[in-house]
Amino acid sequence: MKKTLALWAALTAVALFATGCTAADADEPAAPRTGSVSPSAGGKAPDAPAAPDLRAAYATWGLKPLAAPPAPPAKKPVTRTAGGPVPVVSDIATDDKVVFITIDDGAEKDPRFVAMMRDLKLPVTMFLTDSAIRADYGYFRPLVAQGHGVANHTLTHPNLRTLSQDAQRREICGQQDRLTAEYGKRPRLFRPPYGNWNEATRAAAGQCGVDAIVLWRESMQIQNMQYQRGDKKLHPGDIILAHFRGPSELKGRTMTQMMTNLLRHIQEQGFTVARLEDYL
Repeated sequence: MKKTLALWAALTAVALFATGCTAADADEPAAPRTGSVSPSAGGKAPDAPAAPDLRAAYATWGLKPLAAPPAPPAKKPVTRTAGGPVPVVSDIATDDKVVFITIDDGAEKDPRFVAMMRDLKLPVTMFLTDSAIRADYGYFRPLVAQGHGVANHTLTHPNLRTLSQDAQRREICGQQDRLTAEYGKRPRLFRPPYGNWNEATRAAAGQCGVDAIVLWRESMQIQNMQYQRGDKKLHPGDIILAHFRGPSELKGRTMTQMMTNLLRHIQEQGFTVARLEDYL
């Protein structure tokens, strides 16, 4: 009996370590968002996990590898019709048990995060604001070279609903031009600051060549995620919001610690990470 109890205690301790279960911090609040109708929480399981060298890379960051995502869909679930309005989405209709990581602004420029993304080989989409990145455009070039998506988050991060359509167009088109000049490819995706948009935003984004306005379903804080749905669970195709934030905003934690917590939440719920641009 004593041996059985000892074995049970050891297994419990290992499980808690592997899932990163710790006392939750009081994370900062996030405003609720609206968006497209979610698919069901079922779906196709991800493919088998990775080779030994990838397992070693993940172990460096205290993680186990996420499963490889399924092949991208032959036809993207969301496309903008020629001359039609810009779609506004906060999730992607799919049966694949995948979610999408998006990271906003660009204020924190932690070199270890670049190394982490290199090691983990997980795709993210960076919604960059010029006022946050202009002091060091070069920081993001290695991330672009790794294949991460570059998307538009305006020049100066205003509340677009307070601006005229022309002023919104200057914010969006101006950042389209800036990101194209710095990183060599014109962004297709746009996220309005604070998730605030109106029909003038859609019209301006369309004039600037945007294919979709991207909101979110969950936001990653420090250790915990905030969910828009009452079931407080990930669903296939959910878009997750995170930020380039450092210890001053994360109560002493680094951006790599925040990302580690995010990936544990994703893995614990049986999901993996796919490339947003493959579905949108």
